[in-house]
Order: sequence, then structure tokens, then C-alpha cells
Amino acid sequence: MVIINAEPSFIGSIAMLTATLAIPLTSQTNMTCVKTNEQEIAGLFDRWNQSLATLDPDRVVANYASDAILLPTVSKKPRTNYTEIREYFVDFLKHKPHGVIDFRVIKIGCNAASDTGLYTFTLYEKNGEVRKVAARYSYVYAYRNGTWLIEHHHSSAMPEAD
Repeated sequence: MVIINAEPSFIGSIAMLTATLAIPLTSQTNMTCVKTNEQEIAGLFDRWNQSLATLDPDRVVANYASDAILLPTVSKKPRTNYTEIREYFVDFLKHKPHGVIDFRVIKIGCNAASDTGLYTFTLYEKNGEVRKVAARYSYVYAYRNGTWLIEHHHSSAMPEAD
């Protein structure tokens, strides 16, 4: 990986994050890795998107690990527990959101996977206006107790105008 014109503190932060993410995978020597593939990991977004369609925040939050972090598009507050994540979706679901993946890269590890890319959300406003929001996203999944759960979810609106 090459970083050009980056602050030294930024480079150090990336190195520390990389090391931190690697610790759980390398420190467990007797771990059994569940078999998966790109299609199954891609289906996790579909599962999440279908839970949005129920307009039930509890169904949406059921996709997240208990220690998950959500860095949402339309909130400045990081959500770091079920209560905060649910609180975000109570408001977000009022817009009847529906997401479509525009571009993705899936990477698979031992009991962990990431799905990163671009998606577009259709949102319905109270005044009847339909709004499309293009955003970047990243989901980090962990296989826990027989199911894939979202450990980390970040979404941010695209900086460029269409």
C-alpha cells in the first residue's frame, strides 16, 4: 500500500488500526474457520436491506453484533451499542430507505469478511419528495454463534455532486 502526502500521525493511526484488527485472528490458534464465499457475504447486505423494508428497528438491529459500531451517513454521532444503533434506525426508517449496490469489493478471512463499495439509497420524505443519496460504505462482518453479524458499518455521502 502506498500513501502519498499523508501526515505521519495518519500513517501511525493506520498502522495501529491494522495491527489491532489482526490481533483477534492471530491470537486464537485453535479457531475453526467457517466456509463462506462472496455470494454469501453479498447476501448479508440483502438481508440487512430486507430488514430495512420491514420498517422495524429491532429487525434491523438484529443484524449487528452487540459490540458493533455504526458510523451512519446522516448522523454525526458514532453509535456503539444496540440502544444507540436502534435509536438511529428509528429515525432513518421513517424515510422508507431502500439501498442498491453500485460497486463492491468483498474480502474474506477466517470468520470475518468485509464488503466495501458504493451504494445508492432511495429515501421518501414526508412532503412526498423522493431523494436519491449516493454513498460510500463499508461493512465488516464477524461469524459469531452460528451467524454472520455486522461488527462495523460505515456510510458516508459521496463528496462530489452528480
